Amino acid sequence: MLFRVDPSSTVPLGDQIAASVRGAIAGGSVRAGERLPAARALAGSLGVNVHTVLRGYQRLKEEGLIELRRGRGAVVTGAAPAARARLGETAERLIAEARRLGLSDEEIVTVVRAGLAGT
Repeated sequence: MLFRVDPSSTVPLGDQIAASVRGAIAGGSVRAGERLPAARALAGSLGVNVHTVLRGYQRLKEEGLIELRRGRGAVVTGAAPAARARLGETAERLIAEARRLGLSDEEIVTVVRAGLAGT
C-alpha cells in the first residue's frame, strides 16, 4: 500500500493518511483482515510524528474501517469496509466543497440534517 502526504496542503497530515487508507480500501487494493503498517514504521517512512499516524488511524477506527488491536496493530474490519470507505470519501468531498463555498461546520451539519429530513 502506498501512502502519500503533502506537507504544503491545508489538509492535516493525519487526515491525508486516513484518506490514503480509505482510498485503498474503496479501490479494493486493501481488503478485510489485512494489517496496515505499524504506526512507527509508517511515521518514519513519511517523515511525520507517530502521533500524526495514530490520529489518522483513530479516525479510521471511528469510521468503523479498521480495528486497533494491542500487539496486532491496525487491521481492516470485515464490516463492508469498501462501501464505508467510499461513503467516507464522498463525505470528505462534500465537506471540502461546502468549505470552499464558505460554510461553517455548523452550516454543513444543518445542510446534512435537512437532507436526512427529506429522505
